[in-house]
Amino acid sequence: MSCKILPLFGGAMIIAGTIIGAGMFANPTATSGVWFTGSLAVLIYTWFSMLASGLMILEVNTHYPHGASFDTMVKDLLGQAGNIINGVAVAFTLYLLTYAYIFVGGDLTAQGLGSIIGGEVALPVGQLVFFFVLAFCVWASTRLVDRLTSILIGGMVLTFVWATGGLITSVKLPVLFDTAAPAATQYWIYLAAALPVCLASFGFHGNVSSLLKYFNGDAPKVAKALKVGTLIALVIYVLWQLAIQGNLPRNEFAPVIAAEGQVSVLIETLSKFVPTGSMGVVLSFFAYMAIATSFLGVTLGLFDYIADIFKWDNSAAGRSKTAALTFLPPLVCGLLFPAGFVVAIGYVGLAATVWTALIPAMLLYKSRQKFGTGTQYQVKGGLGLMIWVFLFGLINIAAQVLSQLELVPVFKG
Repeated sequence: MSCKILPLFGGAMIIAGTIIGAGMFANPTATSGVWFTGSLAVLIYTWFSMLASGLMILEVNTHYPHGASFDTMVKDLLGQAGNIINGVAVAFTLYLLTYAYIFVGGDLTAQGLGSIIGGEVALPVGQLVFFFVLAFCVWASTRLVDRLTSILIGGMVLTFVWATGGLITSVKLPVLFDTAAPAATQYWIYLAAALPVCLASFGFHGNVSSLLKYFNGDAPKVAKALKVGTLIALVIYVLWQLAIQGNLPRNEFAPVIAAEGQVSVLIETLSKFVPTGSMGVVLSFFAYMAIATSFLGVTLGLFDYIADIFKWDNSAAGRSKTAALTFLPPLVCGLLFPAGFVVAIGYVGLAATVWTALIPAMLLYKSRQKFGTGTQYQVKGGLGLMIWVFLFGLINIAAQVLSQLELVPVFKG
């Protein structure tokens, strides 16, 4: 039984680790307008929709050879034009996230190394150390990513409980439900700002094909890994919302919003209402492990996507060519333009919506027309679920565009 459970656990950890990244610290700020009840609704809505779209990709993927990723499926079912649109969206999202994680992870690595040696370590050194250790794991095998991610997720759970345990037990219901707010206070008008951030916080779709290959085509096992992994992420997100929005009043969120969710400002503001103790140090460890697991998950998906495009095999030579194209562009950008990703990061949610919501719904529709229902695995819900996920994508695109154009209300605290 342990032989069956361990790979499933590892697959779920890859999914959970990919999801729980920088979005962890963006969510409380992005949902501060709709507050706790609204954020709970948005998180559950997003979790269900993103899980459904991931399962759609899984069903479609079962009709193709092991190792086939978006490129093969989209080209076959949606044509070359659809494949170009999807390819640009996938590449933009995954390369930009890799670029961002190299910068943030490298910065945290440089700080950690500096504290160990008692001196200052340059950012490029931290970036190279962070990059080469984790990139080697992705190049070596999915199994190594599975093992390392499981260890990092274990550390994340421990540091999360350590950092938030006191906050969760000190939650104040009047603060959590904003009972002191004036009767005319509005919440749902700030929904557009929350949706795209939550969508970006549940991205794992690049790993579906990787897991199907890892599990030797056992689609039901992959489906269980997706469900368990996304549920773990949802629970952690909800507990984090509870810890923050149950202690820090909504009308005191202004400094945190102005600092765009910066952890140090969040803790400093929280400390005025509840003792935070060593929370800052512990959350730094949590953040580091979250960035590392997200880097592993995102680059694993990008690695297999590139291998599928160029049809490079799983030999050392084939994996080396795939690794070069996966890792060198974001590494070079990270070293030459350390914070350049900030300009484009606001559009990640828009690009991600294309290939995590719109494309999966269209793929499943076309797949069932061509192949019928899945023989190994079939998503329940039929056409109704496809329409749900497609509309979910359109709603998020509208919210993103309206937010970028500042045509919707923005909560300032």
